[in-house]
Amino acid sequence: MDAELEVRARVPADVEAPDRIVFNLTARQAAILVVTAAAGYLTARVLGPLVPVQVLVLVLAPFAGAAVTLALGRRDGVPLDVWLWAAVRYWRSPRLTVSAPVQAAPDWAPHTDPPAGPVPGLLRLPVDAIAASGAVDVDGHTVALVAATTVNVGLRTGAEQAALVAGYGRWLNSLTEPVQVVVSTRRVDLTSAADRLMDVAARLPHPALADAAVEHGEFLLDVAAERDPLWRTVTVACTAPAGPGDGVEVLRRAEHTAAALAALGGRTRVLDGSMVAAVLAAAVDPFAPADASWSRVLPQQPVTGPAPRAAQLPAQPSVHAAPQAAPQTIRGGARGTAVPR
Repeated sequence: MDAELEVRARVPADVEAPDRIVFNLTARQAAILVVTAAAGYLTARVLGPLVPVQVLVLVLAPFAGAAVTLALGRRDGVPLDVWLWAAVRYWRSPRLTVSAPVQAAPDWAPHTDPPAGPVPGLLRLPVDAIAASGAVDVDGHTVALVAATTVNVGLRTGAEQAALVAGYGRWLNSLTEPVQVVVSTRRVDLTSAADRLMDVAARLPHPALADAAVEHGEFLLDVAAERDPLWRTVTVACTAPAGPGDGVEVLRRAEHTAAALAALGGRTRVLDGSMVAAVLAAAVDPFAPADASWSRVLPQQPVTGPAPRAAQLPAQPSVHAAPQAAPQTIRGGARGTAVPR
């Protein structure tokens, strides 16, 4: 019965593909070919009376071939003109960047020779700001991250597999903005987890619990020393147009994504600002031993530590004041009001 079920969901593909306007060509391809043809026609009208036809063909053939290759060629699924433009931008960009612009030294500073090599450029990150709610401002739109676990489809029956695929297809068909599903594998930092576990063990109420926590921390240290543990993370980036409200729309879409994926049997969570900062910090340096399992402080929040202890002042000679007599009261009046004297 399960073998007859069709595990398939219909999802529109290439919804963002450019439209074909003429001769199965897109507007970009047609513009490249038309401009090249017009330039070749003008060149032939000008040089035709002056040079033989064979020479004119030899001159124009390489340019025509380059234009056709540029218009119709693709590399890694990217149009060749887009790929070449990205290569030109990379070639012109500085190889060394810093977080602050390089400024000239003030007049009072001693004169030094400029360093050899090119001047460092300004580092421009794609993320503009991270809100405490988890909304990330990225170049004109807002992004929210959803962490999800995987579901083992191979152990399900045919009916369950069909239901899971249909539910995943319903989520894809409900999307109105682009999303990105990132599946990454990275090293697990068991050393920091073991250190935090041992720190907590000293504050446990029962000695048996403390001993168990210490033993588990030592086990994690042994695993980190003898092996190279890895873990797999699944992160879904939901997008929405930038607007007022501190990313309310993108957070609503992230909650919808979390609920839709949780219905498939996985665990989901919309990440707040501190966890988003941890995920981005781990993604910037994927080979670092740190992981994104613990939250970070947002860039706009100051990092504070415990209040310093008051300095102990040297002992001062005590001055004993003369004892004062206790105030006497006179009770009088109809209500017995106490008046100090």
